[in-house]
Amino acid sequence: MEAVKPKRRTRIQIEKRELILEAALEVFSTHGFRGSTIDQIAEAAGMSKPNLLYYFRGKEDIHTTLMQRLLDTWLAPLRELDDIGDPMTELRSYIRRKLEMARDYPRESRLFANEILQGAPRIMPMIEGELKTLVDEKTQIIRGWMRAGKIARTDPYHLIFSIWATTQHYADFDVQVRAVLGPDRGGEGRFEDAARFLEQLFMEGLKPKG
Repeated sequence: MEAVKPKRRTRIQIEKRELILEAALEVFSTHGFRGSTIDQIAEAAGMSKPNLLYYFRGKEDIHTTLMQRLLDTWLAPLRELDDIGDPMTELRSYIRRKLEMARDYPRESRLFANEILQGAPRIMPMIEGELKTLVDEKTQIIRGWMRAGKIARTDPYHLIFSIWATTQHYADFDVQVRAVLGPDRGGEGRFEDAARFLEQLFMEGLKPKG
């Protein structure tokens, strides 16, 4: 028996789904999964609840779709870490790309952080699967650079964790960063200042000894 092909979505259906996902991103990143409701998302999207439920089965379905997209976006810079390139250049570029993401995707960062703080109940398969596999792969590249004497020996997992922590801070704690820096340094230039500092911090620490 021939398999039934899924129907292709129309342009209107695609646009409506994107509208819902954009509204849900705002609601989820502000209130978290538990504090958000379908009614809030529908209101933010400017549509009725029954209309919204035509495109998604419920809150969980919307959240899962958002988290899968977010994970794909979040992992893109790490995927680009190339074993053929110069290690210092590759790691410097990775830090820059992660900081750019903190600047350009603050809501997505907060959404991910909220999910992790709750124990990642809805995305644990993604973390234990796709994310872990990619990190394992890239730590092998970093270990290869260490064996070749191109960077200092360290724990590659904690190196990646440290890059995540320091760059994502500028998204999750942006209000605090701007308040502490004050009006003179709390503008868009704060990201370039952060990039220069983090490059110095990590590149100096990773220089081969001797």
